[in-house]
Amino acid sequence: MPILIIAEIGINHNGDLGIAKELIKASSDAGCNAVKFQKRTVDLVYSKDFLDSPRESPWGNTQRAQKEGLEFGFEEYNELGKYCKKLGIEWFASSWDLESIKFLKQFNLKYNKIAAAMIVYKDLVREIASEGKHTFISTGMCKESYIGEAVSAFKDADCSFELMHCVSTYPMRDVDANLNRIKTIRERYKCNVGYSGHEVGLAISYGAAALGITSLERHITLDRAMYGSDQAASLEPSGLRQLVGAVRKIEKAMGDGKIHITPQEIPIAEKLRTHIPFEASEGGQ
Repeated sequence: MPILIIAEIGINHNGDLGIAKELIKASSDAGCNAVKFQKRTVDLVYSKDFLDSPRESPWGNTQRAQKEGLEFGFEEYNELGKYCKKLGIEWFASSWDLESIKFLKQFNLKYNKIAAAMIVYKDLVREIASEGKHTFISTGMCKESYIGEAVSAFKDADCSFELMHCVSTYPMRDVDANLNRIKTIRERYKCNVGYSGHEVGLAISYGAAALGITSLERHITLDRAMYGSDQAASLEPSGLRQLVGAVRKIEKAMGDGKIHITPQEIPIAEKLRTHIPFEASEGGQ
């Protein structure tokens, strides 16, 4: 199966429906399979003291103003869902609290996502597993026990899932990528494994694609200089197009691993080995 490529819009839309639509269009044009958002109920995810604390942003001078400014409600997601359907691209979101799970149920989405920060939220993990939708589970900031408990919850619920290798730094240093963990996770948990990347550039994602991942998620933005904590670790539209094109080439190039002479090589072998009696008698095969 081809790698499922997910463009993580997250909160890079900055609460602007027009920006969100531009990001969806860029993702569709690049050939992505899906776009992903993040959904939070602000008063459940953050404490009152935190929300009342100062923070300068385009929406005001408190943390509450900034957090609420980044959230879409039903009308916005309903419109974005229609836009995604028009373009033929799936959309889904990671829930950061139980109320957000209920909110997203209204849209009958194909996929769920457990963000790396939420894998330790056992009630949320079990609730998502109970929906029975294929779920992407990020493994950033995780001990083995965290991953094992989430896997057990999904297996107990008989819910389809895949783990996503992830390093939760923004941006991630190349030296921290540890791509060999993809193989470790696959062998240890006997499941499909994807990659959720926060690096600058494309090379590490290409390496992940060559390791047999089943999904690939990268943050996207219209401009890395835009306001927001995730923008610096995001791809602009030109980079996203380059990523999708290269990943599709890598998939084709990986082949089946069998050792044989290809039909295209036979005439070359016959020409270059004519002076070798054994090879000539074998017809180049």
